[in-house]
Amino acid sequence: MLRERILKKVNAELGDTIKIKKGRRTYEGILMPHHEFSGDDIVIIKLKNGYNVGIEISEDTSIEVLKKGSKEKREIKRSIPHDPKKPTISIIGTGGTIASYVDYRTGAVHPATSAEELAFSVPEIFDICNVNARVAFQMFSEDLTVDHWQILAKEIAKEFNKNRVAGVVIPHGTDTMGYTSAALSFMLKNLTGPVVLVGAQRSSDRPSSDASRNLLDAALVASKSDIGEVVVVMHGEISDSFSTIHRGTKVRKLHTSRRDAFQTVNDAPLGKVSDGVIELNHEYRRISNGTIEVDEKMEKDVALVYFYPGMPPEDIPDKKGIVLMGTGLGHISKSLFSRIKELRENGSTIVMTSQCIFGRINMNVYSTGRDLLKLGVVPGE
Repeated sequence: MLRERILKKVNAELGDTIKIKKGRRTYEGILMPHHEFSGDDIVIIKLKNGYNVGIEISEDTSIEVLKKGSKEKREIKRSIPHDPKKPTISIIGTGGTIASYVDYRTGAVHPATSAEELAFSVPEIFDICNVNARVAFQMFSEDLTVDHWQILAKEIAKEFNKNRVAGVVIPHGTDTMGYTSAALSFMLKNLTGPVVLVGAQRSSDRPSSDASRNLLDAALVASKSDIGEVVVVMHGEISDSFSTIHRGTKVRKLHTSRRDAFQTVNDAPLGKVSDGVIELNHEYRRISNGTIEVDEKMEKDVALVYFYPGMPPEDIPDKKGIVLMGTGLGHISKSLFSRIKELRENGSTIVMTSQCIFGRINMNVYSTGRDLLKLGVVPGE
């Protein structure tokens, strides 16, 4: 293809600083790896401001190598330090934007695939605590399943019960972090330390990255707080002023890309981290003594069904459990009542929730809700 032919002609390799001239425009930057989702003739470079840009190559495009990149590959040979005066936490990587590091040879971002890479992705963490690090999964968060949650719950319990760590940090992709935090909240009983899920909205090669700040604040909460719950720690606003501590069952991603995308819903956050200081301003469960118990039982034959006007009855599947996202206080069309009755008679458990983000359902206010209660629909309160 044209891209490969032109790059080969000028002997341009990953990590080289190149100049691209296309028409009246000139671009300079570090040659980056070509993504699978990019067009065949797109050349990606990292600009001096830290951002990546893709340029479509044509026959009239010229490329010049300004500076050859380093041939040395990034290898972490340092051992993870240990200070007996500091608390120890475990970091269990699952993937996502935050569990990555910048290869300064090429400027590219790579997933951390070893304990050392994960630990040294933000080396300032060793100023706070000792770290036991390992990678459990390396995958997009949307690919995680109940099976992964169950594995995580067992691994977390082992870190506390066997290794006696002060807390556990779970770097996680942000898209489904709220699901994982809720699932772990129900699976882990009698926590003897904080379990902190943390993610990043911007990758570590971007000037606006939130990865470092989020991970450091998560480590602080895991090592220095007495929270005996599963929590999520993320940016509290778009600047770097503070991070918010969210309860695992109350947090939701409410924005696709903002750094403060995560918000506590229908409650106040448990607290915040500002300038290295933890401020807890809400009632929370303190850490317990003894052994953590894992209740990993979770029914997989469950569907989350979003009601919409004109929805046909067959859109509600045959499942052991169905969570209905109804309108307002917890309503669906009466045209679906016969389907609800059929499913209930076949043994399905149906729970009603609301599509509204804030507020709670009340199925006793209107006749639609009361009729659903008579059919055996459980209010999700």
